[in-house]
Amino acid sequence: MLMNAPATFIQSYIDDLNDALNQLKPGAALTRIQAAWLGTCLTCILLMNSVCWAKFERASLGDCKVAALSWVFRKASIPWDWLLRVSVVLILKRYGITEGVLAFDESDRARSKSTKRIYKVYKQKHKGSGGYVNGQTIVLLLLVTSSITVPVGFFFYMPDPALKQWDKEDKRLKKSGIAKKDRPIKPERDSAYPTKTEIALGLLKEFKVAHSLIKIKGVLADALYGEKAFMDEAAKESGGSQVISQLRKNQNIEYRGRIRSVESYFNSINKGIDQIIRVRGGKEIKVTVSSARLKVSSHSKKRFVIALKYDGENDYRYLVATDLTWRTQDVIQAYTLRWLIEVSLRTGSFMKDAGAPCYLTKFRDSCRRNSFTYAANRRCSSRPASATD
Repeated sequence: MLMNAPATFIQSYIDDLNDALNQLKPGAALTRIQAAWLGTCLTCILLMNSVCWAKFERASLGDCKVAALSWVFRKASIPWDWLLRVSVVLILKRYGITEGVLAFDESDRARSKSTKRIYKVYKQKHKGSGGYVNGQTIVLLLLVTSSITVPVGFFFYMPDPALKQWDKEDKRLKKSGIAKKDRPIKPERDSAYPTKTEIALGLLKEFKVAHSLIKIKGVLADALYGEKAFMDEAAKESGGSQVISQLRKNQNIEYRGRIRSVESYFNSINKGIDQIIRVRGGKEIKVTVSSARLKVSSHSKKRFVIALKYDGENDYRYLVATDLTWRTQDVIQAYTLRWLIEVSLRTGSFMKDAGAPCYLTKFRDSCRRNSFTYAANRRCSSRPASATD
């Protein structure tokens, strides 16, 4: 498929983008050349379903050279952070979105065993082979609304190398029988390597600043974020909205003055009953549910704890929520929205086959590529690529 000019609706999008950029950050609007470059790239992404300069050159019959396209991407003073923010503003305005639920998750992107120059690449366990590869981890924030699901923020995670090395050495010394007092002291975490929960809270704060008019109805996250500090701070930053996460089965709760595991409590004292719940799209599914407002020992306060088991499963998963006034069914149905982020990660172009050029080796390249692909996902107001019904 050939092209010699940006698609009409893409040109209209870029005009709207420039107007919004001028309003939010005067002087940040794209230049004529930058706008033409972006229009060409977005049109090529639509036609080729890929981010590949060589394919773009072929689609333009050689009018757009690989070297020129790559140079603008690398060197032009394009306000990438603002491009992402304004793109989100435009799509929310286009669909009249004023409220939604925020969902956190992370995804690993395997690279290779030898790469070293890609931003925040580190050694990861490869699930497919059981071995190890170098890869990147992106913490993603999605806004789930009644009509669409859109990515609104991301950040690259990497474990602190010093802490990782200390942990490895500490385990070796412990296995050798060295007493704790004789082993090296755990070093302080470098602020350049925040934890995933710190990253998530940072993304939440950025969203509130950039989209202050959007009402946050709830915050969803998996068991990694089910700690007291994250849940309390997320509830505070979101204006007191419901925060829902998960507990591990061996976490302790207090019931009638006794401490027991959440698994023991729901398997022996408060057994579940069968219910029918309706998930997004109207589909009805059978689940086994039990709930109680219990003091979670690690949180030092009472939480709404729900044991949930889908039809065909053997073990419960344990949801935990901050707002005790919600009904059990409301918490369950809200939490089912979190799986839309999994769908987005599997089908969204930003973590799949969006080209992932091997020359994206530095911080600015990694950040630019993701901002660029987010903008591409908003290329057509009538069919956003990252929207999930």
